[in-house]
Parts: sequence; C-alpha cells; structure tokens
Amino acid sequence: MAGSLAAGLLAALLLVAAPFIAPEQSEITGAVLCGFALGWAVLAVLSVRFTDQPQRWASAPALFMGLGGLVLVTFGSPAYDVLRWIWPPTLLALAVWMIVRIRRQLRSPSRRWLLYPVIAMLALASIGGGYETLREAADVTAYPMPGQLIDVGGHSLHLSCTGSGTPTVVLEAGGGEMSSNLGWIAPAVARDTRVCVYDRAGRGWSEPADTAQDGLQVATDLHTLLQRGHVPGPYVLAGHSFGGLYVLTFAARYPADVSGMVLVDSTAPATAAKPRAASSGDVMGRVSALVSVSARVGLARLYGQGSFGSLPRRSRDEVRASGATEGTLRSTIDEYVQAAASVQQAASLRDFAGKPLVVLTAGTGSDAAWSAAQDHLATLSTNSVHRVIDGATHEALVADEQYAATTTQAILDVVSSVRAK
Repeated sequence: MAGSLAAGLLAALLLVAAPFIAPEQSEITGAVLCGFALGWAVLAVLSVRFTDQPQRWASAPALFMGLGGLVLVTFGSPAYDVLRWIWPPTLLALAVWMIVRIRRQLRSPSRRWLLYPVIAMLALASIGGGYETLREAADVTAYPMPGQLIDVGGHSLHLSCTGSGTPTVVLEAGGGEMSSNLGWIAPAVARDTRVCVYDRAGRGWSEPADTAQDGLQVATDLHTLLQRGHVPGPYVLAGHSFGGLYVLTFAARYPADVSGMVLVDSTAPATAAKPRAASSGDVMGRVSALVSVSARVGLARLYGQGSFGSLPRRSRDEVRASGATEGTLRSTIDEYVQAAASVQQAASLRDFAGKPLVVLTAGTGSDAAWSAAQDHLATLSTNSVHRVIDGATHEALVADEQYAATTTQAILDVVSSVRAK
C-alpha cells in the first residue's frame, strides 16, 4: 500500500518534468493527476493479485484522476475552467465513498495511519477548491475593473487614470503587487495632477502574457499601454521595490518620455548578473506552474487574509482577492525568476540628465549594502535628493497611511519641479 502511493507520487513528479508536458497550469495539473491515478491503479491491481484483502475500490480514484488528468493535458485551459466547478464536489463525494469502502474491505491498521490521512487531504482539497471557485466567481462581481483593458500585443493590460493636469504621474507597484496596492498614493496624487496606475501581466485585472516578463518587456508593454491608452507624456515615474527596476529601464529606453522619477525603496540595479543555464527557464516555469496550483485549493487565499490590513478597505479587499488566484501567484514567481535579467537591464540607465529625482529609503530594515545602493541611485541625476524615512519599513512606504503620505509628497515635489522648468 505504501509502495503504491509512493509510486504515484514518483510518477507525478516524473510526468511534471516530462518534455511532452507543457509548463502550463492545466497541463502540469493534469500530469500530477495522471501520476496519482497510476498509484491508485497499482494499489487496486496488486492488492487483488497478491493479498487476501483486495482493494478494488482504489480503481475509482484511479479512474477519476486519470480521466481528469488526460482531459487537462489534452484540452488545456478551456477544460481547466470547466473542471474547476466539477471536481470539488465530485472529489468530496469520492473521499466519503472511499472511507466507507476501506472500513469494509481493509482490516489492516494501515488504513488509520496511511490511507485515512491521504483521504483527509483529498477531502480538504475538495472543500478548499470549492470555496476558492465560488469566491473567485463572487470577486468578479464584487470588484469590477476601475479602468480599461488595452491590448498591448497578444495580451491586454489594465490601465486606470484619474485626476487632471500635467505632468502625468505613472505609478509602478512592487514585486508581486498590483495597482490596488497603491490605494493610499494614487487618490492623493490625483488631487494635484493626473495619475495612472496599471497592472502588470498576469495580476490584478490584466491578462497573462506568453512572453517572459523581465524588466525590458515590462517597460515595453508599459510604453505601448500608455501610447494606446492615449496618455501623453512626458511622465513622472514612481516605482516601489521591484517597480523601481521597471521605471529605471523605462527611463533608459524612452528618455524623451520621462520628465522626473521617484524611486521608493527601489531594488538596486546591477551591472552584471550571473547567467542561468539555458534549460532553467523551462524548469522554473514548471515549478512555477506546480506551486501556483496551490492557489486552486484556497491556500493562497488563506494566507492572504491576514495581509495588507493597513491599506484602505476597498484596496485591501481587491489585493486579497487578486492575490488568492493562481494567475497572480504564478506571475509573482515568474517575476522573481526574471530578477537577474531585470536588475541588469535597469543598470542601463546611467545618467538621468539632470531631471528631478527623489530616492526614498525605508529607515527600518535597511542594511548597509541596501543603504549604499540607495545612495548610488541618487547619483543618477544632478538634480536629486535622497530621503531616509525614519520608522518606515519597505512595505510601509506604500501600504501605511502615514508613510504613504511621505511617498505622495515626494511625487508631488517632483511634479512641482517639472512644472517649474
């Protein structure tokens, strides 16, 4: 029995790594199910042939998982969208039936220490999956998109602009975050000038992208988004954390479109990055898809319920809803997979040509190396200022009302400097 279950787990891992399985959520999930199905099938066959306690019931989970896995591998995302409504109640009913059959057919004490925990996990997964499916459907209605979707070439990004006046401020959220994470800053800036927030590919209200989302691709997509969204430049860019890498890359690639910049405890660019093996992108893509499946059973939503409590209520709820989805989890993992390329690309901005620049650094949680990197960022322009915000943590500079007001003021200071020219 233990060997059969272990064989199923091993088969699942081997199928996930198989080259004929695409590194997509639907196919990775299907591969895992096919592997588990093999384990249950082995249990059914071996127990009939070699024991006096045949466990024919094991053919039921083998059939359920095997068919589901084959459908996902064959038909991909369309099947995934349909099955997410079907599998939770079906799996829960199957788990209950399995327990009844085990109690009748298995006399071994192994049912208590081996099979019951496995079936309990299946039951919990079905309950979490059903809850997640219902909540995601409810979230679509509860949190309608505030802006518009604009095609940037193969996928559409969400853009929302408010306020009036020039220059337009474009806000770039930090790693793994979305436009709603800027819920304190965007409305405050909008009282003085026009401000635009958007969601990078795969999170918030934006669609996922097929291309790798390194800093150069993010900057290119943002430029296309602003052009097709009829948002005239030049812009004041403000980027938090990883978002700082993207605004630096944007400023290097489109210097005429940038009039000022605010780097909010920005990740530092680097002049070199260790190259990755050619196959690592595929490997990490498979790992990313596999890990993101955990959101389908509600684990990401469970984790996120205690986070972002310092944001405005509406923004907090939008962030929690978006962060619970598989798409957001996968795009976040992929973003960090691309980190080496992004920090190298951001280093292409070597001279901000005397344009106004404010560098904000969190006064809490910053080590000497981080502080030195922030000092170096301030040298990009001869018209720069570096402010260390005492008491602020990295995330508090955007998420906490008090420290977000400091970030807002830095943005408005750059806006005023641009206007004064």
